[in-house]
Amino acid sequence: MNRKKRILTGDRPTGNLHIGHYVGSLKSRLEFQNEYDTFVLIADVQALTDNFNTPLKVRDNILELLKDYLAVGLDPKKVTFVLQSQIPQIAELTIFFSNLVSVARLMRNPTVKNELYDKKDLFKHSIPYGFLGYPVSQAADISIFNADLVPVGDDQAPHIEQTIEIVKKFNSVYGDTLKVPTLKLGTIPRLVGIDGKSKMSKSMNNTINFSDTTQDIKRKIMQMYTDPKRIHSTDPGEVKGNPVFIYHNAFNPNKSEIKDLENRYKKGQVGDIEVKEKLFNAIDAFISPIREKRLELNNKDNYLYDILKEGTLRARDEAQNTMSKVRESMKLLNFN
Repeated sequence: MNRKKRILTGDRPTGNLHIGHYVGSLKSRLEFQNEYDTFVLIADVQALTDNFNTPLKVRDNILELLKDYLAVGLDPKKVTFVLQSQIPQIAELTIFFSNLVSVARLMRNPTVKNELYDKKDLFKHSIPYGFLGYPVSQAADISIFNADLVPVGDDQAPHIEQTIEIVKKFNSVYGDTLKVPTLKLGTIPRLVGIDGKSKMSKSMNNTINFSDTTQDIKRKIMQMYTDPKRIHSTDPGEVKGNPVFIYHNAFNPNKSEIKDLENRYKKGQVGDIEVKEKLFNAIDAFISPIREKRLELNNKDNYLYDILKEGTLRARDEAQNTMSKVRESMKLLNFN
């Protein structure tokens, strides 16, 4: 009997998820959880690569991240939730993979380059090995569970491409052992921040979170960037690349309303306030049920830990099976 194809995806527990995560990968996860064997990894080990001095913050965020997953609609009866630090086989495979990629190749990874620039004040001139090598660990995450498909936002695409390179090299050296995964981008690979910057990011403080109150959402949307060349509401405005209209197209289900707003905006017949008010209504309607479900999960830590423990134990069995094949392919001695 053929097994379902498997998805491996996940996030680092560094803070609350936001609507950028939804369009980047969560929407795909929701769509695929019915037809794929879905593994969702809470990558607490990788979170320590740039939060090594605040381990309690990482630990506290584990359940917060799981709340976001459940609130947005991921079903623990369909999804295997995995805590990365409790799968020691990932660390073992990471070591083997590290022999198959050069430092120069890691430095060329565009996402790593961008993140190193963003963290230049944190690292100064001393880049931790763990941070530079975390794409290798990510490759091990994917391979250890034999993932067929990896849905991510476009900022993570270079890591999946590097995973494919590493797996192909492993198979060429040691024999056909590991599955070569396929990259899956969301329909909107990257959502701009509310400040108009190219990426919505917790570190840039330009996000709309699932945990935000109605008041938080309205405040954030009303201060959003629009067309910088448009001074008065009667001036014709640019729709393309305008963050407010990008969000409308991503979250407003009323497509005729969007079309009307776009047409009037181009002609200078509608002000930014009306466009933002309608955007607020759409996003608050989207987030409200997620926020309510999330609040229901407060003070249910035992329930959340049970979900995480059950999934992690299943994942550990899968990881051990993979590593048995890896060790055999690599001709390593086995004293069991």
